[in-house]
Amino acid sequence: MELTDAELTRFRRVADQQEMRDVIYRYCRGIDRRDYDLVRSCYHPDAVDDHGDFRGGVDDFIAYVQRGLPRYERTMHVIGNVLADPDQDRGRVESYLVAYHHLAASRTKPARDFVAGLRYVDDFARRAGEWRIAARVCVFEWSRIDLVAPDGWVPAPTATQGRVDGTDLVFRASVAGGTP
Repeated sequence: MELTDAELTRFRRVADQQEMRDVIYRYCRGIDRRDYDLVRSCYHPDAVDDHGDFRGGVDDFIAYVQRGLPRYERTMHVIGNVLADPDQDRGRVESYLVAYHHLAASRTKPARDFVAGLRYVDDFARRAGEWRIAARVCVFEWSRIDLVAPDGWVPAPTATQGRVDGTDLVFRASVAGGTP
């Protein structure tokens, strides 16, 4: 059975949308696991990023992130609605997210969580068959800082803890520690 032109067009649109979403998800993993090569791979080399207090090219953005992220013990970017609208080799993706940033206690401040609600509004381009971000603007909606209760829940010492680098569980050959 052959597909009609309309069916092929719908199939291509769905595949393009999924490829664009995958870029958004890879970006979040790259930021949260401090995998800057993965973050870089989400952008075209000539892309621009506007993160509010940073506006510039990809390499400068990576340097900005590398300077800023170490102040947080952990981050978690939780993606909600992702509306991807591909049109030929261009497209717009709007992604709703909540970004959590955990700050450890210091000499002068208690442990706290900085939480921000925002949207990524991305212009995508497909070049050489690959969708990547050509331009990004972070649209900030709200933020808050929550103090971490000193008597709050703490995972058991035997619990698997997230890591902000290549030693995180997600990078192991299998979740059981061996090979799949």
